[in-house]
Amino acid sequence: MKTVRVVAAIILENNKVFATQRGYGAFKDGWEFPGGKIEPGETPQEALTREIREELDTEIAVGDLLDTVEYDYPDFHLSMDCFLCKIVSGDLVLKEHEAAQWLAKEELHSVAWLPADLDLIFVIEKYLG
Repeated sequence: MKTVRVVAAIILENNKVFATQRGYGAFKDGWEFPGGKIEPGETPQEALTREIREELDTEIAVGDLLDTVEYDYPDFHLSMDCFLCKIVSGDLVLKEHEAAQWLAKEELHSVAWLPADLDLIFVIEKYLG
């Protein structure tokens, strides 16, 4: 099975996490943490910085690795490095997503997460205390 390596930004502000709703592709309408594929020659942190700039017109500071999610979709294996991030500048402009929300810990289960991202919710809940 093909492995797809991606990165995801766990953007935190005021004890809330930023979530986005996919606007395209096989998983359209599912909720996820923003990010994308790691290009050849990029570190995961460089890929995440680039993806957030491209998708959300925002500069972030990439912090610690929170978790690596390994998930088997029917057609591929997803390996997703999930980093804690803070906004440096920008207004989180949705260029590829349908919608976005800032979710507090008690709101994390209020959206329909994509399966791989759902695995991460429990880690984020623990992180947020």
